Amino acid sequence: MTTAETTTQAALSTPSERLGPGRLGSYAVMGAVVGAVPLPWVPRTLSARVRGALVHDVACRYSVSLTPEARSALVSEKALFGGRGFVGTALNFAVTRVLTRLGPLTLIPPVRSAATTFALGHLLERYLQGARNSAAVRIDDVEAKVLRRAIDRAVILAFSTPARGERVEPGDAEELRDQVTQLTDGALSVVASLPGWVVRRLDAAFDAALAEGS
Repeated sequence: MTTAETTTQAALSTPSERLGPGRLGSYAVMGAVVGAVPLPWVPRTLSARVRGALVHDVACRYSVSLTPEARSALVSEKALFGGRGFVGTALNFAVTRVLTRLGPLTLIPPVRSAATTFALGHLLERYLQGARNSAAVRIDDVEAKVLRRAIDRAVILAFSTPARGERVEPGDAEELRDQVTQLTDGALSVVASLPGWVVRRLDAAFDAALAEGS
């Protein structure tokens, strides 16, 4: 006998469906929150903790384990943002605090933290979902470093990499809006489509980076 409960369990039978965009979005929000902490070393430490929990969560849903070295390679900020020693961290904090007094730039650290957290989780899931060639149940540091380089390259090249399905032709519905409404709707539609546009390009850049690295 099929019940609502068994139907729900069946619908959530695949790892990607069990993870869901809402869960990944929650990690991205946590990344934004810790990125906004007004202390020089705390955001970096907390961000690494958030990203560590995220990669463990994603890997477990695909029955894959991460060695401690692999986890460190995936969550490190060094590959994308450069190494930070004691002086470098202090200088970065000082410069950021000065720049963030200029109004809209206050959003830069939390937005960057949220975006990189989302990209890490999304692309790790994409990798485990079909791009991984190995059947091993453990990701070691060698594999993790190759994967991290592909993720970093995808983040850097996302806006310059074309993706499929970026342009959707409008339907043939009768136009009943006035010109101002059309312009307003068009502008809001562009803003609403931006996240999907970025993710498609991120996926395309990641696939290209993996192909080049293989």
